[in-house]
Amino acid sequence: GALGHLAVSFDGGAVALLLALVAALWAYRRFRQRQRRLLTLVESIAADYRRDVLVTDDAEGWIHADFLLRTAAGIFILDVRDVRGALFGGEHLDEWTVMNGHERRTFANPLESLYDRVAAVRAIVGDDVPVEARVVLLSRARFATAAPPRTILLKDVATLAPPASETGELHAEAWRALCARTQPTPRTLRRRG
Repeated sequence: GALGHLAVSFDGGAVALLLALVAALWAYRRFRQRQRRLLTLVESIAADYRRDVLVTDDAEGWIHADFLLRTAAGIFILDVRDVRGALFGGEHLDEWTVMNGHERRTFANPLESLYDRVAAVRAIVGDDVPVEARVVLLSRARFATAAPPRTILLKDVATLAPPASETGELHAEAWRALCARTQPTPRTLRRRG
């Protein structure tokens, strides 16, 4: 009677818990695959890079950067966004929207903070070294309209600069100066997505 009913409820609860655990592990595995793909692309163009760092900014203190890259084309700053769905965004919009089926999510326009990062890095490396920045959308996103400026998909990272083998000692002195003005971002301050 009651004991049999309890066993069935437990089995149903255990199955639901197991399914939730499998779904979470699968989602985490997919996230890690996207991260590994990004690192592979970064390493294909960067002679050196720093990940999850704070860059000193004389005006504001510290500015977080997901990636800083030393490439043959100059210093690149990457702001990585792991969003799923169709992106509606523009340079002059305060918020960008991601639609995924019936789900709707908004986040602050990342371009404004991207410009702040460029200014902070440029203040360190000077005007003789090109400094560029991009918002990188990982592979689950697509543009619903024209891509906002300085916003690319994961697959386009490799097109930002020539292969890392062509970098040589280009920008090495500026890179050392930049690295001296960074520190690892504490895990509690890192943004994912």
